[in-house]
Parts: sequence; structure tokens; C-alpha cells
Amino acid sequence: MSVSARSFAKINLGLSIGALRPDGFHELRTVYQTIALYDMIRVQVGRGAGIEIRCEDPRVPKDASNTCYRIVERAMAALRVRGRVTITIVKRLPVQGGLGAGSGNAVASLIGLERALKKQLPGAERLRIASEVGSDLPLFLLGGTVLGVGRGEQVYPLPDLPATVCVVAMPEIGVSTPQAFADWDAMMSAASGEPARLRPVSSRTGDGRPPSKLTSPSSSDRMTEFGRAVSVWLSGQPLSGVPVSKGRGRVETSLLDLVRTGIENDFERVVFPKYPELCEVKSVLQRAGAYYASLSGSGSTLYGLFRSRLAGQKAAVRLRREGIPAMATTTMTRQQYWHKISH
Repeated sequence: MSVSARSFAKINLGLSIGALRPDGFHELRTVYQTIALYDMIRVQVGRGAGIEIRCEDPRVPKDASNTCYRIVERAMAALRVRGRVTITIVKRLPVQGGLGAGSGNAVASLIGLERALKKQLPGAERLRIASEVGSDLPLFLLGGTVLGVGRGEQVYPLPDLPATVCVVAMPEIGVSTPQAFADWDAMMSAASGEPARLRPVSSRTGDGRPPSKLTSPSSSDRMTEFGRAVSVWLSGQPLSGVPVSKGRGRVETSLLDLVRTGIENDFERVVFPKYPELCEVKSVLQRAGAYYASLSGSGSTLYGLFRSRLAGQKAAVRLRREGIPAMATTTMTRQQYWHKISH
């Protein structure tokens, strides 16, 4: 039986990087938001054994390192079923783009597998398996607006932000997330006056024993500030020094209120100096009328939020004229996310 599922993308509404943990990961705080851009995943289960990954994009791994392979392998064991699983990935989202494409592909593969087998894992088991495969996977088991803590794998549903026009700019640059974290560590070491310590980039994923913790006195402060901004937004109370939206209902202004808290993506501090063209793309989005623009994840994708579809479409056209692939889309509520995955 063959089942198809949409694999949606995400953006990060702010991302705060904290201390390096003993397990080799960094403590993070972020608000994930799913958007309506997607890859297509087709899962087929037949007689035999093994897992096959098919994809025309040569950058997508076809072996056991693929997140789709890894999550399906674990799910088959947890469901105690056998069969040959073929996963076909039709790519529309950039690879190494900061949109969580690989993670979304994996969760869509899990959903497709369950539907093909007509069996479903308990919710807690789903989340456990997803978090074992990667930090970004669990958010796609919730969808909508999601708070991410820990290394990003501990997820909590937030009140849905209203569907908002989002212009996604996808420069053809691959930014390595492990390298971006390594650059962050080096910057923090320099800021704290400590000598930089070299460590394998692979330690970011927990391979091998990480060396002594690299951090700076400001790490906990930034994490606290991010948590405070989100808490104030959720409570609907004004943040000191931040203008409050007036004249509209809470639902209409909640996203604007959130971004007005000043949330930022810490990765911009190390990615923009290395790739100044990405900083320029952010400036183009702002000049085109975005009331908030940011790098998503570690990049290279950037996005801008706009007040109207027309404004967003004009901004996308402007970016494309400058040679930057761009699309106008929308953010998705949790209900929209789950309705459209298989429709």
C-alpha cells in the first residue's frame, strides 16, 4: 500500500543559544512556526525487508544516515512489523536551508508509514523516537506555533498565531549547522576572554566525548530574556519599553506583539559575518515592507512577515528580480497543519 503526505517547513521566531551541555548539544530556546511550503513524501510498504530511499536530488542521502530511514527503522521495530519500506522524497524545499526540511520529511515518513500499516504509535512513543533521530523532529508532531526548549526537542504547543503572510527567501548557499555552532562557541570564548578550544564539529551531534563546556556569562542572561519575552507575550501584558498594539483584537495582533518583544535569532551573529549576502537579503525584506525579518534556524533561508498578501507578493517579485529565489506563503495554525498533511 502506498500513502502520500505533505512534509511542511518551519521557521524560527527567535532562537536563543545557551551553554554547551555535557552531551555535546547546546541549550536552546525558540518558537517554531510551521509554514505552508512543503516537500512531498510517498511511503510504500510491501513484502520483503529493508528500507529504500528514493530522491532525485543528489544532495539527499539515500542510506541509513537519512532521517527518514532512521525514524522508519525505529518505528517498524516499535510497531513489531516487518516489510520492505520504500520512501520517495520529492524535494521542493532547500537542503541545509534552516527550514527543517529533513526533519519534516522524517515525520511525514512516520505518518505515512502508520497510515500504510493502519497502525499508530502512542503519542509519547512517537515523540521519544522523533527526539532520538533529531532535535527538530518533535515540532512536526505538533505543528502550528510551538515552544522548543532543551536542545529544541522538548516541545510545547503554544496558542496558535493567526495565519500570516510570510515571504521565504532561499539563497543558494548551504550553511552547516554544526559549523555555525562551532563559530558561536569560538565567538563566546573570545567574548569571555577564555582561549578558544578546538573540538570536532561532529561533537555537535553527540558523537564522541565533548570537551570542557564553552560558554560566557551572558548565556544564561539571553536565555532568561527570551523566556521572559515569550512569557510576557503569552500573558498579554506589556513588556517594558515595547509599544503595545492597540485598536485590534488579541488574535489579530498576537504575532505583531510577539515580534515587538525584540526576539532575535542568535545565529545571525555568526552567520551574517561569514555570509554578508544573507544580511543583505534580510535588508531587502525589511526595505520591501516586512515588519519582521529573520534568519530561520542557522540559515541560509530568511523570511519576512508582511501585513498583506499583496505586499508579500511584491516583495517576493523584488527578491526574484535580484536573483534570489523567493516565495510568498503563509504561516499555518495547528488545525490547518494537520488538515493539509494528507489532503
